Amino acid sequence: MTDFQEVYRLYFRDVYRYALSLCRNESLAEEITQESFYKALRSLDSFDGKCKLSVWLCQIAKNTYISMCRKNKHLAPDAEADLLACAGNMEDRFSDREAAFAIHRVLHALEEPYKEVFSLRAFGELSFKQIAELFGRTETWARVTYHRARLKIKEELR
Repeated sequence: MTDFQEVYRLYFRDVYRYALSLCRNESLAEEITQESFYKALRSLDSFDGKCKLSVWLCQIAKNTYISMCRKNKHLAPDAEADLLACAGNMEDRFSDREAAFAIHRVLHALEEPYKEVFSLRAFGELSFKQIAELFGRTETWARVTYHRARLKIKEELR
């Protein structure tokens, strides 16, 4: 087994879940994940080790998703896609498709970084530490930003 096969085996699930949190479409998330690992393999020599390998791979996945969106302007989060459970007491609301769509509508309208931090935590199931690494911020910043995003969503849903 080559080293890259081991990297693929270890990080595929994390990168896939991150891609799914971005696009909310299982088949597109698989495509993004595969393309991300292909790009990582091609540019493995450019990995400088300043961040964790998983963070580097997720950054490639994010850039891949953005590129796909630019090429295919019709790509957008699919409201009919199966939703992953959300953190906190909002998870019960995801069982109802109408409520889920309302939450996605509010989430879509949120400004950055609240939108991305909430999505990474709730859908990507990333830890606050991983989110902080992606943004180059502290873990406390990630927690506060996520908490504020939840409050904004709850306020808009009232």
